[in-house]
Amino acid sequence: MKPKSSSPWLALAAAAGLAMALMTSGCLAVAAISAAGAGAAVAYHRGSLETWLDAGIDQSAHATAQALWQLGYAKPEEKIDASYDTFTTHDAAGTKIEVRLGHGGPGLTQLTIRVGVLGDEARSRAILDKIKAGL
Repeated sequence: MKPKSSSPWLALAAAAGLAMALMTSGCLAVAAISAAGAGAAVAYHRGSLETWLDAGIDQSAHATAQALWQLGYAKPEEKIDASYDTFTTHDAAGTKIEVRLGHGGPGLTQLTIRVGVLGDEARSRAILDKIKAGL
């Protein structure tokens, strides 16, 4: 007699764990999603759009600078430190736009986009789409 497989229970347990992670913490949710595959999900939370790019930090920075230029924003100020590469620019109305790239390891970059003080999801997604098109 062949023993019953427990794989449906394992799949259910994994799905429940991911669901808990998504409900409890933004950072934890991003970590859980990134474990499932880079770029697997885009989260809009508290005015910021967050996702992972399947590209290294240098390639992502180049695509970000190109995207901001192609969208007609002012030339971005780029600030680089040990943890982040941050692009800051403004639109014609003076609204601040910030794109932050985090070092995620070889071939992986954490991306956060914020438009204005309160955020603008539609414009953030447009910037993300343009960055992805440049990768």
